[in-house]
Amino acid sequence: MGKTLVVAVAAAGLILVATAAGAQTVALPKLTLEAAEARSPQEVSTAVQVLIALTVLSVAPAILLMVTSFTRIVIVLSLLRQAIGIQQLPPNQVIIGLSLFLTIFVMAPVGQEMHRVAVEPYLDKKLSQTEAFTRALDPLRAFMLRQTRQSDLALMIQLGRIPQPRTPTDLPTHVLVPAYALSEVKTAFQMGFVLFLPFLVIDMVVASVLMSMGMLMLPPVMISLPFKLLLFVLADGWNLVIRALVAGYR
Repeated sequence: MGKTLVVAVAAAGLILVATAAGAQTVALPKLTLEAAEARSPQEVSTAVQVLIALTVLSVAPAILLMVTSFTRIVIVLSLLRQAIGIQQLPPNQVIIGLSLFLTIFVMAPVGQEMHRVAVEPYLDKKLSQTEAFTRALDPLRAFMLRQTRQSDLALMIQLGRIPQPRTPTDLPTHVLVPAYALSEVKTAFQMGFVLFLPFLVIDMVVASVLMSMGMLMLPPVMISLPFKLLLFVLADGWNLVIRALVAGYR
């Protein structure tokens, strides 16, 4: 026991010595932060712009959820997994990854239009930052308006206590975004209800058969799960679900 302790202490000492020697030979970069008085208004403006950019990056996941098709897709796929009855398959990473790439596929035309009307003119120095941001919002607002229910828009306008807009362009963005998100959640739950129906019928049939046979101790889920998987595979369920999700935005 004593020899083992001595060997362990000696090994730890060698590791510390090697670490110290390596720290003396490896050159590490030096990072400094400096706060000085601004010499011109442009320096203040640049600092504020950097701060705003960092703030936008910090809330980028929320922006992705609220103004794209990600919300509907991820809810429908999650409800589909619950309807089949497999709690851990597909894993959450697969659900999120598939939802993300389907969102990129659905939003690609909107992104291309935003690049054409805003990014390219801004890079060519034909537009200012404010004008580019305003133009970039137009294709995104048009996309959200196509998917938003009138009832949800009316609800947000009423809750916000703002005047009734005459045209869609008069509708504030801070009213459009929550109305769009609410419509997406409603549509996702409607699609999820339709997906639940055939699997629910299978569960009821299997439970009735087992009860009539007197096999009350056998969990119906063990028998119904293979039939639900077989039905989903034979019907090419993934193809149908993805087609319905994407076609809803066309």
